[in-house]
Amino acid sequence: MDWFNTPDEPPAGKSAPLRVSELSAIITGLLDDPRLQDIRVRGEVTNYKHHGRGHRYFSLSEKGGGSTAAVIKCVMWRSDADRLAFTPEEGMEVVVSGSVVVYAPHGAYQLQVRAMEKAGLGEKYLLVEQWKKELAAQGLFATERKRPLPLFPGRVGVVTSETGAVIHDIRNVIGRRYPVEIIISPTAVQGEDAHREIAAAIRRLAGLVDVVIVARGGGSFEDLFPFNHPDVVKAIAACPVPVVSAIGHEVDVTLADLAADVRAPTPSAAAELVVPDRNILRMQLQELLLQMGSALLGRVAWAKEECTGLRDRLRPQRFLRKLDERKTDLADLADRLDRGFSTRLDRERLLLAEMRTALVGRSPRAVLARGYCVAEKDGTVVRGVKSIAPGDRMKIRFYDGNSLVNVERVDHDGNV
Repeated sequence: MDWFNTPDEPPAGKSAPLRVSELSAIITGLLDDPRLQDIRVRGEVTNYKHHGRGHRYFSLSEKGGGSTAAVIKCVMWRSDADRLAFTPEEGMEVVVSGSVVVYAPHGAYQLQVRAMEKAGLGEKYLLVEQWKKELAAQGLFATERKRPLPLFPGRVGVVTSETGAVIHDIRNVIGRRYPVEIIISPTAVQGEDAHREIAAAIRRLAGLVDVVIVARGGGSFEDLFPFNHPDVVKAIAACPVPVVSAIGHEVDVTLADLAADVRAPTPSAAAELVVPDRNILRMQLQELLLQMGSALLGRVAWAKEECTGLRDRLRPQRFLRKLDERKTDLADLADRLDRGFSTRLDRERLLLAEMRTALVGRSPRAVLARGYCVAEKDGTVVRGVKSIAPGDRMKIRFYDGNSLVNVERVDHDGNV
């Protein structure tokens, strides 16, 4: 019997043994269970290693579970790890998203992580959204309450950490552009109690400065979290002078930014906003001086010309000549008036004489003087023989008197 080449046959009543690859395939199939795919797991980072190629290897364990805590190995490939907003550390509690897979060469299963966030970060996002709605309802983000920055502040208050590049950058910019007094109200800018310190630092500047800068350098959402706290937002809104926020990078927007009167993308930009540029001011002043000088010279030239004109008009010879001209004009006007009046008077006299002659010639007395007379009967002028009869008594009016006559006979023209 060839003991070495005897085919593997299962003993009676037993199944054939599985190859390792077959077992691995079965395990892989079992891990395809939807409950193990696209899941989120919370745990504490242990055995963290950052591979030279960018991959991250670590394990997740129950936080505070001691030596008996459950542990699962994890891997995060470089393509996903490059998107991490923070660097994981030993003991850090995180929430990862991924799927359970089997690594056949080692015969071990592991959690392949696609995304990672610090534990509680999701809750903080929700909390910030809740604060945002509540504070907006109170009108703390309203546009109409935004105040303009002073043009020429005497003192600038800065709320930030005493150490770091932020205060250094602000001092450099203000010193270069428009040197004014800077009052620093120091505070922690991250940490559990940072929001209380920031709010107190803002309140400390009341009555001491003309404008306030609230600033810190860049950081993660969790680093900037204190600037989302209602205490900080309300302190900014209650500040008696305008507030400029410069928190994080330009893409980072905190609730403190929404409450501030002006938001700057960086602390240096905030410093540029709160003070003018003295070089530009010098140029503007020089331009104004030129404009004023030009206007003054023009005014002087106009006044000189006006004085010359007045002097010429007030010279004695010129004045006497003008006076003689006016006398001559007045004499000529008087002569024309006299001639006109005499001519008009002569015309009026001639016209009245003609009218008098016409009236006299047409008067009844003149007619009677030419041999005519007027007969009246009973006080009425007799206009024809039809009005009289023999025996009537009439009055005859002549040029120089009248007489009474009796009618003896009446002859009509038809009978004459």
